[in-house]
Amino acid sequence: MSALGERIAGLDRGVYDRIRAREAHEAAGAEPTAAGFDSLRGSKYCLLVSFRRSGEPVPTPVWFGLDAQGAVYIQTEAQAGKVKRIRADPRVRVAPSTARGKPTGPLAAGRARVLPAQDAERAERALRANYGLGRRLYERIFSAPLTSVYLEVTPEPAAGAGAVEGGAQ
Repeated sequence: MSALGERIAGLDRGVYDRIRAREAHEAAGAEPTAAGFDSLRGSKYCLLVSFRRSGEPVPTPVWFGLDAQGAVYIQTEAQAGKVKRIRADPRVRVAPSTARGKPTGPLAAGRARVLPAQDAERAERALRANYGLGRRLYERIFSAPLTSVYLEVTPEPAAGAGAVEGGAQ
């Protein structure tokens, strides 16, 4: 990435950090209450909570796409903090939210990974389906020339999933 691109990205992150909703930080520390990501359907933003090495949760509102199998896809800068955190600890939480990160639905637990380049088209299709032309125009006008990656978030099984009632099989 060019020095100019890095400076623009840094300014962009600073603005978003300052306008982040107080409720995003409150929700980041909460336990998940939903199983799966169905509550994201129809939303334009989701709150992605990733974790620092210390265990401190970091909330980030993001654009996302949701595929038919229930996986969430996010495009982000390759050098973004959330990418570094996810590489170190794949545990995440997601919830539908406003653009500022105020949750509008329940948190759900998931596992995130950086997608290999050969799987990028699947992620791009999911994002395009949620945003269409508006996202492409936004990226052409407002995005600095950055190297991006796609994240894939899959839902954690609900607590007790796979357990047989009554104990023994």
